[in-house]
Amino acid sequence: MTGKRTTQELTGVYFSPVGDIVLTSDGTALTGLRFAEATNENPARDIPPLADACRWLDLYFSGANPCFTPRLAPKGTPFQLSVWGELLVIPYGHTVSYGHIAQRLRCRSAQAVGGAVGRNPIALIIPCHRVIGSDGQLTGYA
Repeated sequence: MTGKRTTQELTGVYFSPVGDIVLTSDGTALTGLRFAEATNENPARDIPPLADACRWLDLYFSGANPCFTPRLAPKGTPFQLSVWGELLVIPYGHTVSYGHIAQRLRCRSAQAVGGAVGRNPIALIIPCHRVIGSDGQLTGYA
């Protein structure tokens, strides 16, 4: 199987312990990861650009630290891309606050950072779940 093609986009499904995950690629890198209801997509392992993402997810769901990042190509504004870049440097098993990210980016608004985190198109691999509110609680993560 080669996967479904829609205007240069490849899609495939990863069957995770928490439900189906639809992966998308531009043919060279991962562009999206989203949870979905039951899908009729082709298995992502059959699509070369998505195979690394599947390997990463296998490690993640087994409880291991995936010590690599698949090639990523999220689409967003320059600010969103800078926030997502900060998410990628949060160590496995650690958390940081929206305010901390805002401070690192020299941005006055933790809310603006939160908006960018909420638009992360590659959940889990770009670890938006590692960002917490100033009170130490997980906020805004769906």
